[in-house]
Amino acid sequence: MIKSLLRGFALATVLSAVAFAAAKNPMVGGAAMFDSKNIIENATNSKDHTTLVAAVKAAGLVGTLEGKGPFTVFAPTNEAFAALPKGTVETLLKPENKATLTKVLTCHVVAADAMAETVAKMIKADGGEHDIKTVGGCVIKARENMGKITLTDENGDVAHVTIADVKQSNGVIHVVDKVLLPKM
Repeated sequence: MIKSLLRGFALATVLSAVAFAAAKNPMVGGAAMFDSKNIIENATNSKDHTTLVAAVKAAGLVGTLEGKGPFTVFAPTNEAFAALPKGTVETLLKPENKATLTKVLTCHVVAADAMAETVAKMIKADGGEHDIKTVGGCVIKARENMGKITLTDENGDVAHVTIADVKQSNGVIHVVDKVLLPKM
């Protein structure tokens, strides 16, 4: 009886620890996001980011985003990709378009661990707009309005950060509702 109680207590303790670890991060795409996992490990579990994960694989960027970092990834949802003109995603995923796909994806990555509070402080320090240079060489304009951060790509299209500060072992993910495109 005591052994059963101890096993039950141990199991409850482990489950509580797992729940606490997941509670530190918001859920994304119906999945717990763990700060002990890297960007790829977590993104793979999000049902809202299957297109992004497929694109990262097609571009050959998995190893990079599993790497040490730190990285900040502005992660477009499946809906964001679906909002692109018809056929765009399919065209980008073709092997002959790997360079263009890589450019698009790396325009969503910053070589830093930039939590939303840090970005908001930079925006305020710069008078309401902060230029963020991405790994892909794009410049994204970050603005803050009533506690929400928006990102404007080089074409003037605006993405909203819908889920901020999803901590990863190698950086942070901010979920966005639009694909940020480079000027082409």
